[in-house]
Amino acid sequence: MLAGQSIVEAEELVMHAVHWLKLMVEVTGALVIGMGLLATLTTWIRSIRISSKDVFIETRLTLARYLALALELQLGADILSTAVSPSWDQIGKLAAIAVIRTALNYFLLRELHEDTPYVRP
Repeated sequence: MLAGQSIVEAEELVMHAVHWLKLMVEVTGALVIGMGLLATLTTWIRSIRISSKDVFIETRLTLARYLALALELQLGADILSTAVSPSWDQIGKLAAIAVIRTALNYFLLRELHEDTPYVRP
């Protein structure tokens, strides 16, 4: 009986650890978005005196890079939450979220690759 109880305790410990890890990944994703906003504003403010299409593209690309990373982190957090206690409802929600976030990330990265030649070195 004692061995069964220790297995349950170990499972609970793992679940709590994964929940904390998920929270840390989500917070990191939010911090990345905040840092991206600051970097974008800094780029935009420094280049406000230059009226050019390249400056606009560079500013957009700065934010896009941070958003792509944040999307990856948020998707990782969703996968962590589903890995611990998967139900069909959670798996369905994860699949929908994964498709949306992957599509967003795909188009962000595609735009990054298309617009990168226009940015000044």
